[in-house]
Amino acid sequence: MEWFEKLYDESESVKVRFVGFTTEAVRYDFGIVYTNMFFGKPLVVCMQTGRSALLDSNDMRNLEYIKQVFHIKTMKEAEDLALFFEEAVPNIPVIEQYD
Repeated sequence: MEWFEKLYDESESVKVRFVGFTTEAVRYDFGIVYTNMFFGKPLVVCMQTGRSALLDSNDMRNLEYIKQVFHIKTMKEAEDLALFFEEAVPNIPVIEQYD
C-alpha cells in the first residue's frame, strides 16, 4: 500500500433517523445522521439512490442545490424536499472544528 496521510479517524455514537414519505408524485426514503463531525451539519442520505449531502439551514433553502445533489427533476419536487428538510433537520449553528 502506498503511503498516505490520515486526516482523521473518529468514532462517535450518533443519532440516526429514518424517514419515508410520499408527495403527490414521488416517494422518498431518507436516513438522517446527526453527528458532531462536519461542522455539525447532518448527513442526509437518500436510501433509494445512495446520494447524500451535508445540509445546513442555508442548503435546505437552496432549491437549485437540492435539485443538483439529489438529482431531482422538477422545482416542485425540490420545494417539497426543502419543506421536509426544514421540518426534519434542526437548525444547528455552524461549529468551529479546526484551529
